[in-house]
Amino acid sequence: MSMTAEKPNVIYILADDMGYGDISAFNGCCPFQTPCLDELCQMGLRFTDAHASAAVCTPSRYSILTGRYNWRSRLKSHVMGGYSEPLIENGRKTVADLFREQGYRTAMVGKWHLGMSFTKTPDFYEVPDFDACTGVDYGGPIAFSPVAYGFDYFYGISGSLDMPPYLYIENDHFTEPPDRETAGTGKAFWRKGPSGPNFHHENVLDELTDRVLEKIEEYRDGPFFIYFPLPAPHTPILPGEAFRGRSGTNEYGDFVLHCDDVAGRIVKKLKTTGLYDNTILIFASDNGCSPAADYRELAEKGHNPSYIFRGVKADIYEGGHRIPLIVHWPERIRGGGVCDRIVCLSDFMSTMAEILGVKLPDSCGEDSVSNLPLWTDPEGGEVRRDIVHQSIDGSLSIRRGAFKLELCPGSGGWSEPVPGKEDPEGPRFQLYDLSRDIGERHNVITEYPAMAAEMKNILKSYIERGRSTEGSPQSNNGQRIWETISWLDEEDDGCC
Repeated sequence: MSMTAEKPNVIYILADDMGYGDISAFNGCCPFQTPCLDELCQMGLRFTDAHASAAVCTPSRYSILTGRYNWRSRLKSHVMGGYSEPLIENGRKTVADLFREQGYRTAMVGKWHLGMSFTKTPDFYEVPDFDACTGVDYGGPIAFSPVAYGFDYFYGISGSLDMPPYLYIENDHFTEPPDRETAGTGKAFWRKGPSGPNFHHENVLDELTDRVLEKIEEYRDGPFFIYFPLPAPHTPILPGEAFRGRSGTNEYGDFVLHCDDVAGRIVKKLKTTGLYDNTILIFASDNGCSPAADYRELAEKGHNPSYIFRGVKADIYEGGHRIPLIVHWPERIRGGGVCDRIVCLSDFMSTMAEILGVKLPDSCGEDSVSNLPLWTDPEGGEVRRDIVHQSIDGSLSIRRGAFKLELCPGSGGWSEPVPGKEDPEGPRFQLYDLSRDIGERHNVITEYPAMAAEMKNILKSYIERGRSTEGSPQSNNGQRIWETISWLDEEDDGCC
């Protein structure tokens, strides 16, 4: 049964590469203030143990929209590019489908990064390192854009803002053909690639925000769902002129303040349209902060985007996937709440289904758990038994209670020890007690071999059953994950 006779509007803002410590309400040592996001925390609910399903963006976005762990898809590691084929399986229900079935108008504005099919010539092939591709008909239709996955409307870009092509897409067509090639350097890096005459990287964040504000106005009679994945503060780091120098740190800190202002503009629009009270506004990040922010430079100014956590974007460590999560719903959520229970961004599907009074089929949201009990009682019991994470190289970890088992000997990502550079004499796996060692510095796997073995077997069962929630077993997609993970069929050896 739904919580309200009037269906709530929903806006989901997803920052790109924003660290847990980049919002001052989450980080008492932050040298700058994020007033708009802090106000959302004061008027809403702040989660301190929230996680993306993966430490990089394509996989975490897959989980948000499908309620399914990303490693069940064909993508077992790394991310996709701007020319990649679609990742979401044909026929798989998305959260946008869920909303549309309940009478919502649905729109997505921003960064997709889940693949789509451009009109191509026979000589097309996807080049490595996300560089520009030839053999694309930029005037032709685009198959499997977001409008094929439950969205009535789409306006945005195919991949990250540092990945070509640099052209806006509206629904299933590019808005204009490219007429030049551009590239960026330094913190404002983007790869050389085709750009449209009206596409300017420094304007993209504000132009996308303008489009969201237009959609709020257009949809004001509701109900509506707007998914707004920002292209920022990911590279190219391009804070607007009004924000340059304001953070007192570097361009990255200034760009965070620009993102903060975007959230403030949306809240202001909700207030002026009278939609504020019955709109669920969610703000999250897709993974941790990237080293492109220049951690050393930020540290000199007293700032750590990863806060107290080890690691950065791409890592299996907490800094890779623990993210800021704010839920704001004045009509139903008491302001100023803080919840320290474990939640995952994949939980969006089941949470919305419970709010709308919908029972999901077994083939949908296999790794999604409703967070609604925590929205109404932040100090209530855990809704999740555990949570699974993935690093950029495909390494998995499982967290249950305070213990976290990482099935790799190092970061699995970009922090030391990087894959292939770990201590050859050290343990193959890592086990941390986060209640005593939130910085993940003391591997206790030799002290708790039975616990490590038990957690490994739980993860194995989740892989083999195709789900981590109750329901009938489901299938994983692509290459069987147990063919890519050497430990899965090994006899238990104490995990050392």
